[in-house]
Amino acid sequence: MIEFTRILCPIDFSESSLRSLDHAAALADWYKAQLTVLHVVPTFEPMQVRGDLGEPIQVVNPVAREQVLDELNRAVQRTTASATPTLTAAAGDTTKTITDQALSIGADLIVMGTHGRRGFKRLLLGSVTETVLHEAPCPVLTVPPRAGAASSEPVVFKHVLCPIDFSPSSLQALGFALDLARQANGRVTLIHALEWLSEDIPRTSMRFDTEAFRQSLAEDATQRLRSLVADEPRTWAEIETVVVYGRAYREILRMAETKGSDLIVMGAQGSGGVDLALFGSSTQQVVRRAACPVLTVRGLRQS
Repeated sequence: MIEFTRILCPIDFSESSLRSLDHAAALADWYKAQLTVLHVVPTFEPMQVRGDLGEPIQVVNPVAREQVLDELNRAVQRTTASATPTLTAAAGDTTKTITDQALSIGADLIVMGTHGRRGFKRLLLGSVTETVLHEAPCPVLTVPPRAGAASSEPVVFKHVLCPIDFSPSSLQALGFALDLARQANGRVTLIHALEWLSEDIPRTSMRFDTEAFRQSLAEDATQRLRSLVADEPRTWAEIETVVVYGRAYREILRMAETKGSDLIVMGAQGSGGVDLALFGSSTQQVVRRAACPVLTVRGLRQS
């Protein structure tokens, strides 16, 4: 059974990151996990700043570590956390410090917001969240601004949408999706998107019957999806398999909205081994645009 025991939540005190802290605190309560709340600054040491020509060098004192810890404590106080989180103020490169901290505490989940304090309307390539998604040593739960507000109720995922492209990371994600839904007595929808041979291609020709081939691909994908969950007992939840045509990320987002999904669980690498660091990947696009939290899972690392 999936159990999160150490959760890391980096925040920058933006509204988006505080929303992710709400989810991290609720998940920590649900799993009885140790929650670490982290804020990273460039430095705590005084810096020399040279002014305009002829002006003397000035010494600038950055925010003190104690000030950061005080602000972290205020942020935690507004959550529903029942246990006392560990508060950490660190200096250095933000993404490296987050991944180093995750390794240091043995985190099995990182919870982050998708919009930073600069108010990006969407993630930008190279942003902190996307870089952490690429480098994280454990699954990452991204929480968008449109995710439900915090409440006294525990965070459970009643309807989980799990995109499957049969890559190792998507199969790893499937295990998380099934287990998280099982714990909530929820339901899971497996979706596979056929991007090749879209609807606008002529369905028949003298040499090749595209409609028949598309149908064959759909039937094969449906059978493969069903075989993945053939041994799952159906007493705990409803498991649905869906095959659609079109761009994967668009169909995933459309299905999440149609089904009212409260969580999307998907792999970080596609069937061709393309990492989400590649601009335009399905995982990256879903993380950018999803209205519900997205849990990103990597395949088992090769030794």
